[in-house]
Amino acid sequence: QALRERGCRSEEQFREVLREIEAEVQRRKQLIHQSVERRAIISKCYKPKHPEVYTLQDSFLAPEFLEIMRFCTSPGADLQGLLHYLESFSDKRIYRLPVFTEEFCQTFVDELENFEQSDMPKGRPNTMNNYGVLLNELGMDETFLTPLRERCLRPITALLYPDLGGACLDSHKAFVVKYSVHEDLDLSSHYDNAEVTLNVSLGKEFTEGNLYFGDFNQDPTPVPKYIEVEHVRAQGLLHRGGQIHGALPIASGERWNLIVWMRSSAIRNQLCPMCNRKPELVEAEGFGDGFTEPLAEEVPQTVNLCAL
Repeated sequence: QALRERGCRSEEQFREVLREIEAEVQRRKQLIHQSVERRAIISKCYKPKHPEVYTLQDSFLAPEFLEIMRFCTSPGADLQGLLHYLESFSDKRIYRLPVFTEEFCQTFVDELENFEQSDMPKGRPNTMNNYGVLLNELGMDETFLTPLRERCLRPITALLYPDLGGACLDSHKAFVVKYSVHEDLDLSSHYDNAEVTLNVSLGKEFTEGNLYFGDFNQDPTPVPKYIEVEHVRAQGLLHRGGQIHGALPIASGERWNLIVWMRSSAIRNQLCPMCNRKPELVEAEGFGDGFTEPLAEEVPQTVNLCAL
């Protein structure tokens, strides 16, 4: 029925669409293995320009962010107290907060540009972003991103998003996307394969390119109301992964954004956020899109068949 609504009429048209789907399934099955191969080459051959940025340090974090962390880990911390530290937008549970220092953002972008200019193999974040870097391939998962998620962000998300597993976000996918006038200008409406998303503007200099947010994907309205939120360098936006959103075109300059999709296996093992069904699992390497078997079964982490 879905194919008919999109113009398929003849048997040959249906067969052609099925061939394209099968080709895409096979392509996606190879992504994890290709990523592992790239990471091995990068680990062996790439010489970082700023090796210090690969290990998270408190000096990278904005003083205001450190204060938020201290509050969230203090006795009696609650949501109302936390909201005094954050900028809230409408009723969509979107929050802005300082995350990194300006100095760290400049150094991190310089490192990313150095990698882009190298002859290393490069995987791109997804089918919507053609320019950017998968940070696990740079070797940043264990020393930077996992501590950022576990030590810094989880105490915050536990208060903001308890219904989305905010206290038990146990995996992530992190990448940097790049927008510029002669490359990707914007990003179409979508929602993330995540329970909670952090989006930090790293710079450089740019004009326009606001984010816009619509409905939550499970609660669409006939005429959705969108709000625009400005990007501020070194500051991040926290939002529900299922919040429909996109990026308006930048008018000038260049912008780099750090995106961290945070996932809770306790939540998504019950219901896949992409198809709203109980997931069927296959073995996978790494975080496997955040789906896991029960711990007692001691099986490798798994990937979401719905994504294939």
